[in-house]
Amino acid sequence: MELLQEIEAYEPFNEQERRDKEQILSLLRKEQDIFFRTNLTAHITVSVWVINPSHTKTLMVYHNLYDSWSWIGGHADGEKELKKVALKELKEETGVQKVKFITEEIFSLEILTVAGHEKKGQYVPSHLHLNITYLAEAAEEEELKVCKEENKEVKWWPLKEALGASTEPWMVQRIYKKLIEKYEKCSSNCTGGKDDRRK
Repeated sequence: MELLQEIEAYEPFNEQERRDKEQILSLLRKEQDIFFRTNLTAHITVSVWVINPSHTKTLMVYHNLYDSWSWIGGHADGEKELKKVALKELKEETGVQKVKFITEEIFSLEILTVAGHEKKGQYVPSHLHLNITYLAEAAEEEELKVCKEENKEVKWWPLKEALGASTEPWMVQRIYKKLIEKYEKCSSNCTGGKDDRRK
């Protein structure tokens, strides 16, 4: 299934996801180079929210650019199989090799704002990340490795403590808190939609 169809079928969890879904679909339909960061207005990115087998902790990195603890992810850079991007970024940023998706479907979506910044000596103007998030599981025993180009530290955080670890208020309130709430409302075979256990 193509990304456009996946997002069309995706059931938003809250108002943020409903509004962001509309905008992401609009841009996907209009923009030709939306999977490439050469689109300086907006482009597709992928994140993975990783939890341990007991589902009590999440894996986070201390991100150099944002100077904060954050989730794991990166740019699609032309790759349309976004779960491949999620796995690649996870391995590069944390060293984790063995991971499984708790669901194959999209777990969350959001539009993230990125302030203008310098990267590799060049200025990158402010733009939007049209972000697709997947839910995955990995073992705490896996050896963790820092990707110095991207982050300073990698660490497992208890879910509630993860909210206090990040110094980005908007990400905490709108994204990380939402991800925890979504997972708590669904079973281990959740599909990214609303609470499966309320049926």
